[in-house]
Amino acid sequence: MRFREMAPKPAAGDVTSAVLAIGRPDFPNILIDTLRRQAGVSHCMVFALTRAGAARCLLDAGNIPTGGDLGAAYASQFHESDPNRDALFEGEGGVPIMLPSFAPRMYGARYRKIFFNDSDIVDKCATAIWTDDTCFYVNFYRITSQGRFGNAERARLQTIAPAIGASVARHFQHAATATPDQNLAALFATRAPLSALTPREQEVCRRILLGFSSEAISQALGISLHSTLTYRKRAYERLGISSQNELFSIVLGLLAGPRGLN
Repeated sequence: MRFREMAPKPAAGDVTSAVLAIGRPDFPNILIDTLRRQAGVSHCMVFALTRAGAARCLLDAGNIPTGGDLGAAYASQFHESDPNRDALFEGEGGVPIMLPSFAPRMYGARYRKIFFNDSDIVDKCATAIWTDDTCFYVNFYRITSQGRFGNAERARLQTIAPAIGASVARHFQHAATATPDQNLAALFATRAPLSALTPREQEVCRRILLGFSSEAISQALGISLHSTLTYRKRAYERLGISSQNELFSIVLGLLAGPRGLN
């Protein structure tokens, strides 16, 4: 049985749960739950666009019943008339793109009717990131009953968008069978400053990120509680941090950075 410490209430800008769900079948549900909690997002859709002109709907999650139909319509033809298209295709690999704020006048009458009026969507924010020849275009929507995004919610989305975009890209790039620990192990093995930790320090930190208590880490690794605390202290000293939240921040920063998608 795994013992867990009492989890603190997620802080503003905390997208840890979505990051740790990368590669898992429940990633879409955890992603939309994270977006709802952080910025009141009603629905999220992700599209893969290529410079060759192809488009696919990769993710449709939330409470818009016609989301699947909208995704299919966008991928089949409407991606060519998206007013954000120029901004998307001017993007560079690994650099997060935050798209302009939604304004009805940006969209043609038919596009506006299908994707907003008929679908009960009143507002939209979006981000995107290119990896190789694919642009992962992430759209966040609000419906009439919620009203438009407030200033605080827009600011929150701008804060978390790089990590969300990076997480989405990694999820769809890697095999769905990859476990959170495998994802973290790869990150610790290849990316500084995490790769500078000793193997045992990395094992302790990975389990901290996965939600293990100090006692559970000791049991899993077959070491004493004193040793676990010592490895944690040494790891934090090497990383120049003093808390679990700072460890999460390092991981999220690496995932959101240009090399985090390699």
